[in-house]
Amino acid sequence: MKKLLATVATLATLALPAQAFDLNAMTPAEEEAFGKAVRAYIMQNPSIIVEAYELFQQQQAELEAANDQQLVRQLAPVLFEDGRDWEAGNPEGDIVMVEFLDYRCGYCKKAHEEVKQLIAGDQNIRFIVKEFPILGDESVLASRFAIATRKVAGDDAYGRMNDALMQYRGKMTEKSLKKIADKLDLDGDAILAMIEDPEVTQQIADTHQIASALSISGTPTFVIQDQMLRGYVPLDGMQELIAAMRAEM
Repeated sequence: MKKLLATVATLATLALPAQAFDLNAMTPAEEEAFGKAVRAYIMQNPSIIVEAYELFQQQQAELEAANDQQLVRQLAPVLFEDGRDWEAGNPEGDIVMVEFLDYRCGYCKKAHEEVKQLIAGDQNIRFIVKEFPILGDESVLASRFAIATRKVAGDDAYGRMNDALMQYRGKMTEKSLKKIADKLDLDGDAILAMIEDPEVTQQIADTHQIASALSISGTPTFVIQDQMLRGYVPLDGMQELIAAMRAEM
């Protein structure tokens, strides 16, 4: 790209008086000559359009990543230290990983088993779940039920409910959720009685507020240390990213 820019500059210099190469100071005639020179070069080398677009995309991605990192650092307390969120893995792990999920999201379901494999295979990851229902009323009901399960029966029960909801492919209703709870030997009636608790409502609302601040609009979204991964990432991709992070620690 540097060679490309140098070539365009040379063409422009040949087309215009040397003292007039300030783009902001060009006369209409100089602008026309410059435009013709640039157009001629592009017509002779059309591949530079693709090259320029790829560079633009790279620059935008780098800018977005830097912005994400700054936001994650600012929101670290509510992302990583909110005691209302369920956690798995190693609480003292050198890598902290947060997942924003929705139980009706197909890609969340696809990622679920791979995330479990990641945590099982790496004993130094602290994993945090953010209940982020965005796919309609059934999603909200399922997240309420999961949060209520933890309130009624504790962390182990939540972990089993989280697994069951991710594996479930049917319609999310109070009746179907109670059946799931019964199969897990949990008190479905007690859980249902808790789903409208103000604390459950507030937890979901707070997660939506955090997601809005981070410009998260889809699931799954992962925050790993200070980096964000928007969308499904295969197991090997997550492993490679975490290995690269550790190499820089």
